[in-house]
Amino acid sequence: MIKSATGKAPDQNLEMDQLQKQLREKIGGKKYLLVLDDIWNEEWEKWVSLKELLVGGAKGSRIIVTTRSLGVAKITSKCQPYVLKGLSDNDAWSLFKEIAFEQRSADSTDSGFVEIGKLILERCRGVPLVIRTIAGTLSFKETKSEWISFKDNELARISQNQGEILPTLKLSYDHLSSHLKHCFAYCRLYPKDHEIDVRKLVQFWIAQGFVKQLNPSQSLEEIGFGYFVERSFFQEVEGDLMEEMRCKMHDLMHDVAESVAGMESSIVDSNKNASDVGEKCRHISIKPSLIPLFKGKKLRTLLRFPNSINQDLSDETWDFIIANCRCLRVLDLHLLGIEMISPSIYKLKHLRYLDLSHNYNIKILPKSICKIQNLLALKLDGCYRLQELPKKIEKLVNLTHLSCRYYNELTHMPRGIGKLTSLETLSMFVVDKDGSHGGADLSELRLLNNLRGHLQITNLGFVKNAKEKFKAANLKQKQHLRSLVLEWSLDFDDNDDDEKSLEDLQPHPNLKELCIPGWRGDAKFPSWISFLTNLVKIFISDGNFKYFPSFAQLPCLELLDIRFCTKLEYMDDNSLKGSQGEPQSFFPSLKHLSLRDCPNMKSWWRMTKPIDDDSNEDDTTVMGTSTIAFPCLSSLQISNCPLTLMPLYPSLDEYLMLSNTSSRLLKQTIKMNINAKAPSASTSSLPLSKLKSFHVQSIEGLDTHKLDECLQHLTSLKRLTIGDCKEVDLEGMQWEPLKNLSYLMVHNIPKLVSLPIWLQHVVQLKTLEIHNCNGLRSLLPVFQHLTFLEEFEVNGCKELEFSGAGIQIFQDHTSLRSLRLQNIPKCRHLPEWLRHLANLQWLYLVNLPNLTSLQDEMRCLTSLEYLEIQEIPQLEERCRKDIGADWQKIAHIPNIRMYQ
Repeated sequence: MIKSATGKAPDQNLEMDQLQKQLREKIGGKKYLLVLDDIWNEEWEKWVSLKELLVGGAKGSRIIVTTRSLGVAKITSKCQPYVLKGLSDNDAWSLFKEIAFEQRSADSTDSGFVEIGKLILERCRGVPLVIRTIAGTLSFKETKSEWISFKDNELARISQNQGEILPTLKLSYDHLSSHLKHCFAYCRLYPKDHEIDVRKLVQFWIAQGFVKQLNPSQSLEEIGFGYFVERSFFQEVEGDLMEEMRCKMHDLMHDVAESVAGMESSIVDSNKNASDVGEKCRHISIKPSLIPLFKGKKLRTLLRFPNSINQDLSDETWDFIIANCRCLRVLDLHLLGIEMISPSIYKLKHLRYLDLSHNYNIKILPKSICKIQNLLALKLDGCYRLQELPKKIEKLVNLTHLSCRYYNELTHMPRGIGKLTSLETLSMFVVDKDGSHGGADLSELRLLNNLRGHLQITNLGFVKNAKEKFKAANLKQKQHLRSLVLEWSLDFDDNDDDEKSLEDLQPHPNLKELCIPGWRGDAKFPSWISFLTNLVKIFISDGNFKYFPSFAQLPCLELLDIRFCTKLEYMDDNSLKGSQGEPQSFFPSLKHLSLRDCPNMKSWWRMTKPIDDDSNEDDTTVMGTSTIAFPCLSSLQISNCPLTLMPLYPSLDEYLMLSNTSSRLLKQTIKMNINAKAPSASTSSLPLSKLKSFHVQSIEGLDTHKLDECLQHLTSLKRLTIGDCKEVDLEGMQWEPLKNLSYLMVHNIPKLVSLPIWLQHVVQLKTLEIHNCNGLRSLLPVFQHLTFLEEFEVNGCKELEFSGAGIQIFQDHTSLRSLRLQNIPKCRHLPEWLRHLANLQWLYLVNLPNLTSLQDEMRCLTSLEYLEIQEIPQLEERCRKDIGADWQKIAHIPNIRMYQ
């Protein structure tokens, strides 16, 4: 409970009375909600003792208990328990049918299967987890006789008594093959409700030898992932790709895993647990400080307990592991402050998985690590100071995964790395800049054609004999790569006269993501881009390209991000006329487009004559643009690009940011007829009428009328930011269509003198922020009507004064929870209306140089939970605890923070 309330676990050396005192201090006088999940304790005295600890909370505190025992429900509360019922017969059958007949839908209408299935379903008592698990087991039994045998034998032996869910769930385990039973039991090493990294779990299984390679055309990782997908043991599965997938195991399934694992697996998170673990234990998840307490000699898995506080691994613990854990297959020591790896690590000759990730101070690995010839996976992600890999890495002949993502100081790759033809993961290949390290060159990538997932090649600008070496990398044959980064290097000498062309780095057409940062070679973009028909994402930054070939026909492209290409003049080498083909083939899948800091890009297309920036803004069919639009674009960002001609964007529904660019495209989009040839013609709604977030800042040619005309269309808008618009007068605009607006930020609008009257009609507005509006003098009279606001912030308004003494506002009905007043020179006292903010919970006072004291109104803020006073030195002395002149005015606030 203390950990849930504070976010960190208490000191384990504290006595019970000290822990009880700490809990009372944390909840005393505060309203809390405590959820006690899956409780089994039926001892009445323990519940009485717990209740005595929890009575100090504020009125309105609640405790929710979930349990599978009616006995627990009766002794914990006088309230009538809410008994969860099973699914209805129809819903239960629908769930069962979906899983049991997933691979053979024809059987779902076979009367024989249906009859047997419904008899089995009766035994599931409508419990979704039981239905999923039993149906998942039956999905692998393809004959009626197998179903009947399951019903009459295994299922019949299960007692009908209430609470007998676990034996029913265990049936699914009993029907697993031997290797799958090991995979399931292994999941016991994760704490309940822990988010499981699916790829890492599969690699653990492989390291333990649980995954059987029956099909040589599939990698072990693919086979192991198949084990995961085929079974219904997991829930809350997120992510589509294995390397991104996360899941959890239901508590009841975890109970089954713990039961079948028995003494062979254990979680060790306390001294008591450590002493209870016997020598038969083969797999543990353990707090690092407890490792020396372990007695066994035949451990196969040692995982860092995932919820343990970060702590350094001592040399003594290293020595203990190497001396006593010689049978280890999996060793996970990530995030333990390790600086040096013991040279004796080679004695762990059975090791197959070694994770040293996020040990930030590791610079080198011992040479002896190359003697661990069974090693399959070496994880070095986030080892920021890592300078080199072992020179004899080629001796790790079975190495499958070498991962060193998230930045490091690697200067080169060791020679011979190209001999590791089993490699499926090589996250980074660093070209030796000057050859002084004797590193591998790009030709060592030639035979690594099993590489999967992500590959980043850095320092391409330093490659000598580039044409030969680029082609020697043989990227075209790496059909399993999903993501490729081709990085030039920011510290390259531009005087190198060796011609380097991306044309010679052609990847395989299966590629999904392409990132090209800092390219300084041949400024012509490669023609092979048109062959990458599976590309989903393209990122290009800091390049010297003047133009790109057309990306418009890439059928799967969903994201295009171009930034800091200072020489870029246009996006599409075709002329505008040449781009007008079938609308359905124009960026058919593009959802997200970002164009940032390309100061020379005025047009999307190659133009035969200069664009006239002074042309008639009312001509919405300028050069045919009304017939060219992105068909399914959801978000668009244009920042520091003087674009005046590009495809229009009426279908935007997520996000539009326009900063330091022309207003012409916005106006053309608003006025376009989206029922013309634009592919969004399936809707008759106004352009941008589905947009939810709009950020407009420093837009050339944007005045009050044009912005007002635009906002009339944005009937779905929820977030709006208006900044650096000197010609915009918010008072002169009509805001009635913005009935869904919940967030408004206004900054540097010189014409804003007082809050616009229309604000009081935007009744969904929850957050209002006003920054650097030096013309703003008063919040009243409009502010007193904004009773629906929950958060209000005003910052850097030099002329703003708080007045309104005697005005009765906000009484009894304000929703305001957070108030921030910052950098307001004329704020000499807090506004008198502060006393009426009965529900205010957070108050921030920052850099108010003329605020010399706090008023008595502070006592009225009875709901205030947090007060922050920053950069107001004159208040520090007055608010000092117990002795300050203003202390009694704020003493009731639980959390007070003051700093310069």
